[in-house]
Formats: sequence, C-alpha cells, structure tokens
Amino acid sequence: MERLDVVVIGGGLVGAATAFRLAQAGASVAVVEAGYPNVGASGANAGSLHFQLERRFLENGEALADQAAQVLSLNRLAIEEWQELDAEMGPDLHIHMRGGLMVAETADQVRTLERKVAREVEGGLDTRLIDRAEARSIAPGLSEAVTAAAYLASEGHADPKALTPAFMTRAQSAGVQLLQGARLTAVGSDAQGYRLTVRRGEADIELATRKVLIAAGAWTGRIGELFNLHLPIYPVALLMNVTERAPPMLEQLIQHVGQRLSMKQAHAGNVLIGGGWPSRMQLDAMGRFDLDRPAELLTSSLAGNLGVASRIFPPVAELNLIRSWTGITAITADQSPLVGEVPQAPGVYVAAGGSAFTLGPVFARLLARLILDEREDRLSIFSPARFGHLNSFMGGRLA
Repeated sequence: MERLDVVVIGGGLVGAATAFRLAQAGASVAVVEAGYPNVGASGANAGSLHFQLERRFLENGEALADQAAQVLSLNRLAIEEWQELDAEMGPDLHIHMRGGLMVAETADQVRTLERKVAREVEGGLDTRLIDRAEARSIAPGLSEAVTAAAYLASEGHADPKALTPAFMTRAQSAGVQLLQGARLTAVGSDAQGYRLTVRRGEADIELATRKVLIAAGAWTGRIGELFNLHLPIYPVALLMNVTERAPPMLEQLIQHVGQRLSMKQAHAGNVLIGGGWPSRMQLDAMGRFDLDRPAELLTSSLAGNLGVASRIFPPVAELNLIRSWTGITAITADQSPLVGEVPQAPGVYVAAGGSAFTLGPVFARLLARLILDEREDRLSIFSPARFGHLNSFMGGRLA
C-alpha cells in the first residue's frame, strides 16, 4: 500500500491545479482520474472569466450582502491570479483580459445594473455603468437594443482546452502521480487516515493518505457516497455553441443582466455562445441521472441562446454555427460552490459547484494552503459546514 500526503479524486481544473500547488509545497500527491484530465466540465465550458456579481446577489436585497462582499473579495484575488498565470504558465493558455460588458435592454434591467455596480464598487471592483454610446464604442457590434452596460476592464476569457493540461503537466513535473483511467471503488480507514481502493484496468491499487480532495465535478456526490457523505451537490446539463472562424469582431466578454447569455471570440476566431441554457440529462438503469452519457440537446435552448446572442450582437447572426455540445456540471442548492473541509469527515475536502473555471486557479491555491494545515479563512463562505450534518460517520472515520 502506497502512502501519500494527499490523494486528489478528479483530474479537472481544480484537481490538477491543487495537485500542482500541493506538490510545489513539497507534498506527495496522486490524482485519480476515471477518464482523462479535462474530459468533464473543465474542458467543455466556454472559458469565461466573469468577475461581476451574479444577478442572484441583487434579487435577494440585503439578505446576501455579506456573502456578496466575500465573493467580491475572492473575485479580486482571482483577477490577480489570472493576471499572473500568463507569466507563470506561458502564452498558450490564451488568456485575454480585455474587458467584460454586462448589458441591459430595459429600464428595470438598467436599475439592476445600477445596484450591481454600486455594490461592486463598494467591494473594490472597478466596474463602471456606461451608456449605449460608450458601450458601442467599446464593442461596436452591439445592438441599438442595448441601453446601458456594466463594464469591468479586467474580465475576459481563456482557453479551457489548454488550462487544465498545462496545470497537470506542471503537476507531474513536480512529482504528482496521475492515475488515469482509474476509479475509486472503496474507502476504509486506519489509525493514520484513509485507505482507498482504486480500480485501474483489471488491477486494484491501494493508496493510504490522511488527506483526500474530492474534485470530481458532477461525480462529486457519487464519490462522496463512498465516504458515507451526503454532499448537497447536483448534476446539471448545459448547452454550448460555437460559430465558424471570423475576423476579429469582439474583444470583450458579453453577458446580459436579464437573459442567459455569455459570448466571446476565441483566439482562433470562433465565437463561443452560451450562458446557462439547459440540456436534458439521460437516466441510467436505476433511474438516476446517467453521468457517463452525454446530455440531450434541447432545440428550444438552442433557439433561445442563439436568439439572444443575435439580438444583442447582430454580426454573430451572419456566421455559420459549426457545433453545439452539451456538458454536465454540478451546482449546490444555494448556487454557491462547495469548497473546503467536510466537518464530519476530518481530512476530506471537497471542491465543486459553480464558478469553477473563473475561480478555479485561486481555489487551488487557497485549498492547498488549507490542506497543508495553514490558516486560510478566505474560503469559509463556501465551506460545506453551511449545510449542517452531511453524513453518519462515527468519530469522523468509516467503521
């Protein structure tokens, strides 16, 4: 049985990046990945770097004011992290932080933007409320339907196909073991921590560790069950679209304060269009969501997504759509990420939920500190402790 300091379950962005940061600090680490790195939501998302507040922080009035302030603090830290990644990881990540516009069309939407910008400025972001003329001077293709926008110069996008592999390559160079095509099948315990059985091909591999990070995306809840944990995280299937390549027409990230829209032009010239439109998940033989099969594309979502994009940025309507795909991500009941140690399972950490691309690199850095027993309070807002009792462990260990 091989003994390691940390075992990471999941080879997506947060898993790979955290493994790298842990190895940088001298920890012995193995990453257990059922498929291959970046096969899940980390590689299927649109690569948006969105640091403006989500609408839900405004719809609840002052109820989420404290949470919004903490999120803004993390967003500021994430901006710094992304600005430094170019120098640390190299230009192949195609990090473009050339601004983001969250647009409004109606008077009610403009009032929402006003409240949002005020809260963001109070929280330390350099967001500005701009009128139609300035918005169109920044992004000339915007429609006359846009009446105002919130502009943040540090928003942008990066290449989700390149980021996770880059972190994993660095992690392996730092000594991290990658167990690819391997599934965690059983969990036990001993006086030193956890015993993990991993099936790889026809062989079982036994690992021993005091610390485990579950960063398995939509699979996080299923992995938690092996630890007798009932993690409140649920799979959700979403739609993404990409157009043919086009000459440069859109430098910024475009979002909408009242509609589901995320749009940007990638380094190769394709325009990526998304924003959270749903797809239909398939069921397995037991009637549960089948996490191994692609979700079904809904034509209503396709039409709705492309319709909003064309209305807000008409030049995109002239481009041919070359591909649409679905991806399965994970969300929590309160729509905030689940990041930190599970109180009832000492040594078990989890990282899953929303914002995992935008905040992924900073989550990794802070999680590594937390796992290495350094004081780190900045993740407390996302702690699993907010959901109360999550399991039926005896003394924090499996019997």
